Amino acid sequence: MNCTKIICIGQNYRAHAKEMNAEPPSEPIIFLKPASALISDGENIEARLDVGRVDHEVELALIMGRRARQVAEEDALEYISHLAVFNDITARDIQSMARKDGNPWALAKSMDTFAPMSTPVLFSSVRDIHELDLRLCVNGDVRQRGNTSHMIFPPESLIAHISKYITLEEGDIIATCTPEGVGPLNDGDVVTAEISGVGKISNRVRRY
Repeated sequence: MNCTKIICIGQNYRAHAKEMNAEPPSEPIIFLKPASALISDGENIEARLDVGRVDHEVELALIMGRRARQVAEEDALEYISHLAVFNDITARDIQSMARKDGNPWALAKSMDTFAPMSTPVLFSSVRDIHELDLRLCVNGDVRQRGNTSHMIFPPESLIAHISKYITLEEGDIIATCTPEGVGPLNDGDVVTAEISGVGKISNRVRRY
């Protein structure tokens, strides 16, 4: 699959918005990651020590099967070809500092290896995209649990909203946000993210 961009959604679970000391949004919060940040199962998440705290965030990824522009919400799911498990790695200290100063925080999300994603599965093979359990473990300890039913803006709403402003190309990825429980990763940690019926991805953390 050829991904031209990764479109990420912020604070799309109320409990996550609360833990980030933010009000639930009235419309989707959009930011981007570059495709160069993508890694697959077994590859290392790498982060320089000078970036400070680095967090995990398990998410459902929607992968577009065809070009989508100004798509109606009732038709939006027809544009998804595959689903995957996504881990939205975040340099939290850099993000917090940028927010405090009123600056963009693209760097905090865009570093190389900051977008682990599982092998995609066919959208048609998943029973109900609106009732999927998400879980993330670090060294075997459960850190995050959630369900896609708790999204503020469900997948069809996200596609319709994004495609009003940004054309989605075949292979593009939408990362739909994370449930509560985000937390730091340390050197040598093994982080495993999984979603029922979609898959699992494990990566070791290397701080240098």
